[in-house]
Amino acid sequence: MLPSPWADAVERNREYLMSLDPDRLLHNYRTSAGLAPKGDVYGGWESDTIAGHTLGHYLSALALTHAQTGDEESCRRANYIVGELATVQAAHGDGYVAGFTRKRPDGEIVDGKEIFPEIMAGDIRSAGFDLNGCWVPLYNWHKLYTGLYDVADLCGNRTALPIAVALGDYIDRMFAALDDEQVQTVLACEYGGLNESFAELYARTGERRWLRLGERIYDNKVLDPLTRGEDRLANFHANTQVPKLIGLARLYELTSKPAQGAAAEFFWDTVTKRHSYVIGGNADREYFSEPNSISKHITEQTCEHCNSYNMLKLTRHLYSWRPRSALFDFYERAHLNHILSQQHPETGGFSYMTPLMSGTAREYSEPGKDAFWCCVGTGMESHAKHGDSIFWQGDDALIVNLYIPAAANWRPRGASVRLETRYPEEGSANLTFTELAKPGRFPVALRVPAWAESVDVRVNGKAVAAKVEDGYVTVSRRWQAGDRLAIAMPMRLRIEPTADDPDMIALLRGPMVLAADLGPAEEEFDGAAPALVGSDLLAKFVPEAGSATAFATQGIGRPGDMRFVPFYSQYDRRSAVYFRRFTDAQWQQEKASYAAAAARQADLAARSVDIMHLGEMQPERNHDLEADISYPVTYRGRNGRDARTGGFFEFDMSVRPGPLVLQATYWGDERPREFYILIDGERIAAQRLAHDEPGEFIEREYAVPETLTKGKTKVRVRVEPKTGDTAGPVFGMRLMSAKGPTRI
Repeated sequence: MLPSPWADAVERNREYLMSLDPDRLLHNYRTSAGLAPKGDVYGGWESDTIAGHTLGHYLSALALTHAQTGDEESCRRANYIVGELATVQAAHGDGYVAGFTRKRPDGEIVDGKEIFPEIMAGDIRSAGFDLNGCWVPLYNWHKLYTGLYDVADLCGNRTALPIAVALGDYIDRMFAALDDEQVQTVLACEYGGLNESFAELYARTGERRWLRLGERIYDNKVLDPLTRGEDRLANFHANTQVPKLIGLARLYELTSKPAQGAAAEFFWDTVTKRHSYVIGGNADREYFSEPNSISKHITEQTCEHCNSYNMLKLTRHLYSWRPRSALFDFYERAHLNHILSQQHPETGGFSYMTPLMSGTAREYSEPGKDAFWCCVGTGMESHAKHGDSIFWQGDDALIVNLYIPAAANWRPRGASVRLETRYPEEGSANLTFTELAKPGRFPVALRVPAWAESVDVRVNGKAVAAKVEDGYVTVSRRWQAGDRLAIAMPMRLRIEPTADDPDMIALLRGPMVLAADLGPAEEEFDGAAPALVGSDLLAKFVPEAGSATAFATQGIGRPGDMRFVPFYSQYDRRSAVYFRRFTDAQWQQEKASYAAAAARQADLAARSVDIMHLGEMQPERNHDLEADISYPVTYRGRNGRDARTGGFFEFDMSVRPGPLVLQATYWGDERPREFYILIDGERIAAQRLAHDEPGEFIEREYAVPETLTKGKTKVRVRVEPKTGDTAGPVFGMRLMSAKGPTRI
């Protein structure tokens, strides 16, 4: 890679990888096999029951870094880890190798291997992310398999594949003990792309038992509708699903079964067109929402990085089947606006979510601070391979799909090529054949993005006919060393509305999403989401002197004009990406609705006895909160708390004489669940959230029997889920004087 933000990201990521201690990541693997660890266990997720998942990502990241940069230390570390895994596997003696643990019902943490005899005996308990007390063990193994394959391919390691085969023997024995219904129960727990792992093992060994196992790892509930071309993704955890489709794509490449390929194609098309934000990411609070509902889900919990990491993997599979520029229009959008924004360019830390709600700051992991969540793992891979999709070859053609500065060797022609560009700041690029051992006639295809209104193509400075077909301009001629192919595409500002609301808009220039700068991340933002008001908005964006990517609004910003810069670059700034568009008359009406809301809040304040701000440290301490299997959450700028299956939360609230009501705040468009509200041990309400309310916060009021408050100064409020269900999230509770009839 030549100098660019992408090359900088690769180097910063390499530095981060070198800061990690392989022996600490191997801690649980060795202790699982009864071997003394060589390093202390890391904290965070590496000290939870998902422990070990980072090692698989780390293996892949090391191998990819070597492939991208030639760094020999990366392969040395990867080969060392594989050698340690072989030692661990030999100590187990039955093919098993893993680092995850298991939490027993009594709370004791033990080795995760303990769950598999239970599963084989038919004792299978899954709550979506938990399998018999272990956090996503099959997902964990998928990461390890991918790492082993990458080290075998990119570092030439010959021990990795035997480890994969022996582990496959262990996993195959587990699945062989289960009937089809039991398999589906196991697969209700997130399994990553374990189907891909065994498809790949079949491709490498030729043993059909691995193909059979890969096809058996098939989640009927999710994959059958996709195979039929039905979008039933709403309320499914997004990143749980994407790897399943990558697995089907890999199976299709090996079996040619049409249903497998059709499901992968339909899923990609559906997610990118009906479930994705302007930056290419998808999901809100990690879950798919209803199709074409993006305008209702612009929150601080949007766009988990893992989802885009996996969607780009799926895109590469589909492109290899049938090259289409539209696939790389999406790839470029997500790669530039989401992936590049996910790594902090100075610290090398990674974000989990990429928030699109106005005024929300990004949060990055701190290297050295035991942050090992899932997006740290996929992050260390994403930023090890920024060059892997720039150039492609097809038959005798050279294809350029991404305009990222890079040099490459094209072996079939004995060619060295150099791509020089300041894209996306400028819409031009130059491709030069610096060497060409086998000159001759062949085609060179350059992708023309869908946003490009025109294109200018030149060979050695002379214009050539630029006919765009299927999103590519192709120049076929007799090429020789020194030839230069140039492309130029004018970049203009454009507005892109959400599919469900033409007046919820974002601003783009070429492939780049622009966002309003709302100030430093360290300063709180408590204003309303900014809006744009006017009849010809684009005419009121003025370019900043000396910059191709910075603009200022003139008279159309509310509450004031704003400066717009590339979204990805706002690492330490608060952004606004989506804007409500108003006419002047509509804006006057909007201001009136703000006044009415303020009057309602004043009435609530006057009637309030006590307010509990759930999910906030000091209020929870002040109200003596106690909880189990319960976690703070933040959503759309509101803090709250939930209770998972088997958990609860409870706290004190002050009371006063007279009729009282308890008011609770929920998100209206919540996924279905039922839970109970108790005061001093007596149930006063059963609340069902059913995904049937508007996409906004709602308030529900419950009458408090005076017998529960008479003679008291405080009561104990408890929230607990119905058996097998979850509770909340509850975004605050308020005890207040009754006013007219209450809703229960």
